[in-house]
Amino acid sequence: MVHPELLEILVCPENKTPVRLADAELVAKANAAIEGRKLTNRAGAVVEGKLDGGLVREDGAYMYPIRDDIPVMLIDEAIPLAQIK
Repeated sequence: MVHPELLEILVCPENKTPVRLADAELVAKANAAIEGRKLTNRAGAVVEGKLDGGLVREDGAYMYPIRDDIPVMLIDEAIPLAQIK
């Protein structure tokens, strides 16, 4: 779990807008897509390994993965949410 104080200061590295924790349903859908090898990140690479959670950009366009309770705040690692139905 991301510490609440950390969550307050984290922003999208691309446009500096706030991020929020992804809800359990979104994380479950992302993990199902990962399991089916159908989810890619912004760099175009297939996302590997189950997510512990995610941080969704304010506009809802991207989710930054959380692995081992550590947010991965790299632009290329962001997951475009348009591909998760």
